[in-house]
Amino acid sequence: MTTYLLAGGGTAGHVNPLLAVADRLREREPGSTVLVLGTREGLEARLVPERGYELLTIDRVPMPRRPNAKALEFPRALRGTIDAVRKIIVDHSVDVVVGFGGYVSAPAYLAARAEHVPLAIHEANARPGLANRMGAMFTPFVGVAFEGTKIRGGRFVGMPLRREIEQLDRFEARGEGIRLFGLDGGKPTLLVTGGSSGARSINATISESITLILGAGWQVIHVTGEYRDTVIDPKLAGYVVVKYMDRMDLALGVADLALGRSGTSTVAEAAALGIPAVFVPYPVGNGEQRLNARGAVAAGGAILVRDSAFTPEWVADQLVPLLRDRATVAEMAVRMSTTGALDGTDRMVELIGRALASK
Repeated sequence: MTTYLLAGGGTAGHVNPLLAVADRLREREPGSTVLVLGTREGLEARLVPERGYELLTIDRVPMPRRPNAKALEFPRALRGTIDAVRKIIVDHSVDVVVGFGGYVSAPAYLAARAEHVPLAIHEANARPGLANRMGAMFTPFVGVAFEGTKIRGGRFVGMPLRREIEQLDRFEARGEGIRLFGLDGGKPTLLVTGGSSGARSINATISESITLILGAGWQVIHVTGEYRDTVIDPKLAGYVVVKYMDRMDLALGVADLALGRSGTSTVAEAAALGIPAVFVPYPVGNGEQRLNARGAVAAGGAILVRDSAFTPEWVADQLVPLLRDRATVAEMAVRMSTTGALDGTDRMVELIGRALASK
């Protein structure tokens, strides 16, 4: 049977699609072996074993950004991680390597090339990361989550989604979610989330503006993430404040509008489920979050607002009028649904199959 080595980690944007693909491979080929390559520090260190997969770890070797002592050590450290992955490939008789970006992917790609093992890549961001840009030089089997992503050989497959999102019945989930969160079934719901780690600026603005939002006739589920300390729960009816959301499927099921960062998973899930959104891209980095939202905004399914502009004044002047215009929100939902895909997992698995068949 086939042995798959899935490489990726660090953030939810890498780990979630990796796990979605791993689950689908296990479903389709129960006799095959699915191994995951990651680090001891990333999100995968917890999530991968919890999902029942063997996690093989290598050292985290970030690319140096400036000439210094660490830059001098980088070539030797990278060679060490490449050798470690080559040993894993040989010892476990790996048939194909699948990379999702992140620190572990670059040595995995180089090791796969050295061992003449087929390689497939998934790029989740509209602006590809350095590791995947390099890896795409070694394989024609490159899937992308967003149309128009500029990477060598890239073809649209969509975002591999968790099974609970992929098969979500929003009508059924809405009823269950209303009961779970103690909401009013007759009111629309705004879902606020800053991603897996939260967003301090979003939390602060929503916290200051919550009475305006509730006054517009909406209720709010506010997932604060790690920055819970910026939110004081006023215990208002219709305002649900949680640090982490264990049932995000139900939260999405009740959401009539979403507000948050535009990370890959957030955009992909909203688009696939037809949930209109207000995206506030993370202001630090290379601007990939703004690009992730580009298709949804162009289609009219989402609104983009700069982090510095997302203030209580913006909520009063822009968000509240939108919340009061239910027809516009409904039209945005229809437009949003045209930008997403629910079959990203199957498409990526098929691409992996083509890479494997090329051996």
